[in-house]
Amino acid sequence: MKQLLKQLFSSQKYLIRLILPLVMVILAASLFATPALATGVYQIPNLKAGNDTWVLDQAEVISRLNEGKISNAFEDLAKQTDKEVRIVTVRRLDYGETPESFSKELFKKWFPTKEAQANQTLLIIDTVTNGTAIISGDQVKPLLTDSIAESVATETVSVPLRNGNKYNQAFLDASDRLVAVLSGKADPGPPKIIDNVQVGGTFKKAEETDQGNATAWVVGLLIAATVIPMATYYIYQINQPSSDG
Repeated sequence: MKQLLKQLFSSQKYLIRLILPLVMVILAASLFATPALATGVYQIPNLKAGNDTWVLDQAEVISRLNEGKISNAFEDLAKQTDKEVRIVTVRRLDYGETPESFSKELFKKWFPTKEAQANQTLLIIDTVTNGTAIISGDQVKPLLTDSIAESVATETVSVPLRNGNKYNQAFLDASDRLVAVLSGKADPGPPKIIDNVQVGGTFKKAEETDQGNATAWVVGLLIAATVIPMATYYIYQINQPSSDG
């Protein structure tokens, strides 16, 4: 019987030695997978003034139908006024990057000179934080003043996002407002904010649930990687033949 137990525990130790490296690989993948999804300016395709790309939806939050509507509106604006507007969405920014710093770097990458920047407007959103930023050239600023630009970023875009991550509505509203302002029409202003009494819910968003599950897996694997070898060694020591026998 003792010999059988020794063989059993020996087999368990062998299996543990095989499983532990796999556990460590899984842990490493869980810990480092998220940063790999970050987006830097160097990952954004090159573009220049006059290019017919108006929406770059890397976060994939705008429907094709609405992307087409926005692109058509911006293309008509460019033909009528020479003012060009582009919207860029990213899933996650590089560590230390903000929507403001990202927009400035991308603006310079796409339009490296003052002349190229003059008629340009760029609207950026990071969908992980829903952070927004807008930047424009010198010929645009008399129409799209700093106060209007800030209102577009922090109200026109942000209000629908705060009310249920309504990205399509946010960008449709933003495009309508930008087209109106840059066409020389009256600023339609930000959306009206309606206060709704909401009962606090207990349901988590899908992203929060995914993060919670991932954390639980990581913690569980760490505990298993620590406890299983210790317990196996302890049982093995108990079942060792006595040196007095």
